[in-house]
Amino acid sequence: MNKKIILLGYMGSGKSTIGKLLATTLALPFIDLDLFIEEKEGFPLSILFKEKGEIYFRRKEQFYLQELLSSPTSFVLSLGGGTPCYGNAMELLRQATPYLFYLQVPTKELIIRLLPEKSQRPLIAHLEDESLEEFIYKHLFERIPFYSQAHFTIPCIGLSQGEILEKIISVVK
Repeated sequence: MNKKIILLGYMGSGKSTIGKLLATTLALPFIDLDLFIEEKEGFPLSILFKEKGEIYFRRKEQFYLQELLSSPTSFVLSLGGGTPCYGNAMELLRQATPYLFYLQVPTKELIIRLLPEKSQRPLIAHLEDESLEEFIYKHLFERIPFYSQAHFTIPCIGLSQGEILEKIISVVK
């Protein structure tokens, strides 16, 4: 059976971490969309963003997302934080699978998680630490209407990785 399990949420919400654990648990391949794009394009996202711009990146992101969604293969896919918010991505995602999960993490927790790894995140690397909170609040506010269209929302705060996995597995089994 073709089963695509897709995780979405803001950067730092745990999509890649939970996605890898979920894929291992369910014996499915794991795909991180950002890494998939880097592999296909032959450049790190930071270079793509800097040299070709966000519009180029978003076009490529849509292209590769469609490629993956049309594949007959089952997998666990971790999206980039902005993926569902551009073009008709959310519509494509909702049509491609009944297993679309929003990993919901409060802004304060996202800030705690993102601050130490800010330099590795192209979207926030340029920000001063003091500006990070305002940026995330604003950005998350803009993205929540897209994220909330997922079939399932998992409030992750206070849950262990194992508990988050259990919630997803209870739906997809």
